[in-house]
Amino acid sequence: MKISHHFDDATLIAYASGSLPQGMAVLVGSHLHWCKACRDRAREADAVGGSLLEEIEPVEMSGDALAQMLDCLDLPEAQRLPSTEPEVRSQKAMETGLPAPLAELLGRPLDQLQWRRIGYGVHQYDLGLEGPGATRLLRIAPGVSVPHHSHRGNELTLILRGSYSDELGRFCAGDVADVDTDVAHQPIVDTGEECICLIATDAPLKFSGLMGRLAQPFIGL
Repeated sequence: MKISHHFDDATLIAYASGSLPQGMAVLVGSHLHWCKACRDRAREADAVGGSLLEEIEPVEMSGDALAQMLDCLDLPEAQRLPSTEPEVRSQKAMETGLPAPLAELLGRPLDQLQWRRIGYGVHQYDLGLEGPGATRLLRIAPGVSVPHHSHRGNELTLILRGSYSDELGRFCAGDVADVDTDVAHQPIVDTGEECICLIATDAPLKFSGLMGRLAQPFIGL
């Protein structure tokens, strides 16, 4: 897999610090599963964070700190943040061909999901994760584009299958688009193969045209 598009440093630092919403953390961990370059950068961010922690003055822990930690250990696997060692393959990842964090969350291959049609040539699967924004899988038919839009916050996209092109370039399987409020674009599937993407946002999108705004409640992004 040749990966040409990677995360911004700020995204990897937020991931290493555990400050990303769950959907974005799953998406970042899924890309890291495939991308050695970003894995190495994430480890560097971990190391920087560890050095900074050593310089912080100790503070007294709350009385229930141990209970809170034990509660986290009891969380179902899908509710935990992805590991910073995503190259370790799980059984689900090997069975589905998906990166481990996403494979563990879905529990089945993409073709076995209950996709919901939301427009011409576009189907969606909602991962149902908690937190701000939304985390969805989109399956887009060849030659179909999503409505032109900008962003009220951050949007991360991981290509799982196929490819698309937009104002930022061409994105293929394994690539990520890491965009913010400065970016407006309109991805279009550019081959005869459908494109399946994992998309995580922390705020609703801003669709430019009337049709996009009318469709937004059904899209959920």
